[in-house]
Amino acid sequence: MGTLNIKSELSDSSGAALPPLGIELMEKLNTKTARVGIIGLGYVGLPLAVTAATRGNPVVGIEINSNKNSLLEQGSSYIDAVSDESLQAVIGKTFSSTSNFSALADCEIIVICVPTPLSSHRDPDLSYVESAGREIAKYLKPGTLIVLESTTYPGTTQDILVPILETSGLKAGEDFFMASSPEREDPGNTTFNTSTIPKIVGGDGEMASLLAQKFYSGVVDRVVPVSSTRAAEAVKITENIFRAVNIGLVNELKTIYDAMGLDIWEIIDGAATKPFGFMPFYPGPGLGGHCIPIDPFYLTWKAREHDLPTKFVELAGEVNQSMPRYVVSRTREVIDRTTGKGLSAAKVLVVGVAYKKNVADMRESPALRILENFEAAGASVDFYDPMVPFIPKNDEHPTLEGRKSVTESALTSTAYEAIIIATDHDKVDYSALCDTGIPIIDTRNVIARRGLPMDTVTKA
Repeated sequence: MGTLNIKSELSDSSGAALPPLGIELMEKLNTKTARVGIIGLGYVGLPLAVTAATRGNPVVGIEINSNKNSLLEQGSSYIDAVSDESLQAVIGKTFSSTSNFSALADCEIIVICVPTPLSSHRDPDLSYVESAGREIAKYLKPGTLIVLESTTYPGTTQDILVPILETSGLKAGEDFFMASSPEREDPGNTTFNTSTIPKIVGGDGEMASLLAQKFYSGVVDRVVPVSSTRAAEAVKITENIFRAVNIGLVNELKTIYDAMGLDIWEIIDGAATKPFGFMPFYPGPGLGGHCIPIDPFYLTWKAREHDLPTKFVELAGEVNQSMPRYVVSRTREVIDRTTGKGLSAAKVLVVGVAYKKNVADMRESPALRILENFEAAGASVDFYDPMVPFIPKNDEHPTLEGRKSVTESALTSTAYEAIIIATDHDKVDYSALCDTGIPIIDTRNVIARRGLPMDTVTKA
């Protein structure tokens, strides 16, 4: 577990005494008697809540979805990263959940883990963050530390949250303390979890920084302090832009190498043998998840305030968003060549609609756009996903809501003109797909990686 020598740090760089309220909270953190409130118990908030509670911190989660609260009370987790066993070990003991924000009145640490989506115009939608801030302001008491974990552009904590919280009549840095520690969750990752992912922490002033470091050092194995809340926010944006731009690059290279008759996966694997100067990224049918398709546009929006272009970011976004159309186009070519029917008369099966392998998370999944694009072209479309029995409500894809996955028997059906692998879940019987003899459009290189017959496979 992370350690921090706070006693030797209790004075600012000028030698002046730090705020007494901060020192009081530090003592509560030392004894793990500071009550933690976590707003939002989704993919970020629930793993944090259970991890913090497991390590002895008293935690209350604020979740407005009553169904989720009912499941938690029963010891049933709805997040893959949190097992029922780990939840049951803390629920009703060091962890409880409620939909009532008044529980924040008893909290000395408040962590905001709410969504930060884009608006219909691809601008930042901070309504969830602002709403959380207004609720906190109603119950904010002196000596509280508030941490924003939601991913956003540099300056959100300082410019948006602090003014909202100060409507309580309390002053940041004196009466309460602000920090940013952006989440780094990776659904489906079996190597790293909440406790083992290094935690970036930036405070609004030295006291806030020390308090946040102390809190997280009692939750995760390693705390990495940075100079400010803005720096912490920028770290997360940079991580996601790095991935988005590099994935955009290999997606563009894929289309070029396809035209040349070259295999992008073979090329990347060859380049990756160089022991320096190259980091492999792999193409796919587009980008999914809450972070990588969305977060770069937060910086793009903020950069306009400074009259600065973000050419790499925007170009990568354009390339990545074009990939579902590219997959459909490649499928059309295959169907035309093998059946002569044309896409409008074809029936296709999309395998996998989650945004990444071995999870049920459908946020921003490119497979949803693939389904819509097929239907717009007149094709009849089914999907199979062992992790997703039906497509839940989705504001961006309302026509797909409620669609059900076909059964596993579809993997051996010969009723389709083409099969598109959009998500490479391990639970799928890819050998059965190959045995059908139906053309397969593989966007994940899963057939080749498993050493299966490639006779009917087109990589896309």
